Amino acid sequence: MEKYESKQQQINHPASLIYPLISRLDLFTPAIQDKVEEWQATPDSCSFKAKGMKVCMRIAERAENKHVKIVPDDGGLPIDFAFWIQLKEVAPRDTRIRMVVHAELNMMLKMMLGSKIQSGIDQAVEQLAASLNQFK
Repeated sequence: MEKYESKQQQINHPASLIYPLISRLDLFTPAIQDKVEEWQATPDSCSFKAKGMKVCMRIAERAENKHVKIVPDDGGLPIDFAFWIQLKEVAPRDTRIRMVVHAELNMMLKMMLGSKIQSGIDQAVEQLAASLNQFK
């Protein structure tokens, strides 16, 4: 399994305020629906098309105020992966967020997708932190 870890981003809110927003996939609808095709989401699962490929994911684990683990769901990608959104509260109004992806990639996929996965999660965590910092 290859591991890709985003840069940490700071959010000026306690983890208890952020966690409810990241622990439901349906709450990602405003941020994601215009970036993919056929977005559908429930609190526990989502599906969409990206570049013609269907992606189905579900939340496999939640640890309150700590992390959310997302994995492929039936009919999803043919790649084994796990994706975490992690929170660490370092002070009452200072929570750090990062994303981690573990993916089973053969050498060819690693060469083709590795840097795209890394830059994608770095960009995603920056955008997520920016939108969460605007939350009041």
